[in-house]
Amino acid sequence: MKWINAIAALTMTVGAAGAQQPTSPQPPTPQISTSASGETRVQPDRASIQFAVETRAATAAKAGAENAKRQKAVLDTLKKLGVVEGQLSTSGYSVAPEMRYDGKQPQVVGYVARNVVQADVRRIEQAGMLIDAALGAGANVVNSLRFYSSKVDDARRVALADAVAKARSDADAMARAAGGTLGTLLELSTAGSPRPAYGEEVAFARSAAGTADATPTPIDPGEQTISVFVSARWAFVPGR
Repeated sequence: MKWINAIAALTMTVGAAGAQQPTSPQPPTPQISTSASGETRVQPDRASIQFAVETRAATAAKAGAENAKRQKAVLDTLKKLGVVEGQLSTSGYSVAPEMRYDGKQPQVVGYVARNVVQADVRRIEQAGMLIDAALGAGANVVNSLRFYSSKVDDARRVALADAVAKARSDADAMARAAGGTLGTLLELSTAGSPRPAYGEEVAFARSAAGTADATPTPIDPGEQTISVFVSARWAFVPGR
């Protein structure tokens, strides 16, 4: 009986030792990584314009009252031209003292009221006409003019498809050159702005006087480029 117990214990010891033997590591799966950019161009069909009315007076109350009167005239004019309430919003308002510095103690020489309204234009061909109309109604500053497209999401997907196709074409070429084929897609990611940068902001001021007979403001939105960047990894299948 003692011999049987000894043989059993020896068998268990040998089995445990065999189970603890490390297995040889598997070689890493060869991979191919590529990246590519894609782009598409889109025609802007929307515009965002910021009009400002600046008024000066001896007191803050007078500057604000005159400003309100002139800004109301600007808004009424824009509405008559088809810009509805939902397309108009106040983007800034301030009343501040106007100071004079002549080497002595600073003096308040008056007050400046500034009211900024943003108009979202859905018919881009109206942009120039609306600028002229607002200036003629009492606005004396155009803070900015920006263009954008309502079809930017569709255009971005076209750019993404272009980038992915380029990345895969490069990966195929690399795999064939290495004597193998392209395997399973392991990773695909994109980076970049989801929307194109706005067109350059146009900032200018113009006196309302004499605008009725002036040449209409020409507006050319041009085109916008939407760019994306993708990175991808595929498994590489070596040739046999």
